Amino acid sequence: MAFEEVLAMSDTRMKKAIEALKKDAATVRTGRAAPSLVESLEVDAYGTPTPLIQLAAISAPEPRQIVIQPWDKSLIKPIEKAIIASDLGLTPSNDGALIRLQIPTLTEERRKDLVKQLHKKVEEGRVEIRGLRRHAHDELRAKEKGAGVSADDMKRAEAALQKLTDRYILQCDEIGSVKEKEILSV
Repeated sequence: MAFEEVLAMSDTRMKKAIEALKKDAATVRTGRAAPSLVESLEVDAYGTPTPLIQLAAISAPEPRQIVIQPWDKSLIKPIEKAIIASDLGLTPSNDGALIRLQIPTLTEERRKDLVKQLHKKVEEGRVEIRGLRRHAHDELRAKEKGAGVSADDMKRAEAALQKLTDRYILQCDEIGSVKEKEILSV
C-alpha cells in the first residue's frame, strides 16, 4: 500500500535529519579538544572554499590541544585565517609545518552561551523533523483523496507517522542532553 511507502520515506528523511543534528552538535565546543570542532571549517584554498578535513590531517593528541597538519604547507596561512574568522574563539599557533590550537578551559558564562547555542541547534533539528512530518502528512492526505482509502486506514497511518515523529524528536532531545552534559562537565 502507498501509506507504507510514505512512512518508509519519512523514516529515511528523519534519520538523515538526526545525522545532520549529530554533526551540527559535534561542532559545539566543549572543554575537551575534538577534531570535529574544526573539520568542517571552510578554508579558502586555491581560490575555492574547501572543508578543512580535505586539506589536512587533524588530531587531538592531548585533551586540550588540536593539531592540524596541512598536506600542502602553503595552506597554513589560509587555515589560520579560517580559524580566526570562525566563532570558535581559538587562536592558532604554527611552527611552519603544524598548526596547534590550545583549547582553553571554559568559564561558566561561556559554558552557558554554548548550551544556548546547542539548544538552538536541537530546536532546529526538532523543527526539521516536524516539517518532515507535515510533508508526509500532506502526502498521506493526497493519497487518501486519490485512492478512496478508508478513514480507519488513514487514522492508522497518521498514528504511525506521529509515533515515528515522537521517536525522532526524543532522539533530538537525547543528543542535546548528552552534549549539554559534556559542555557543563568541568
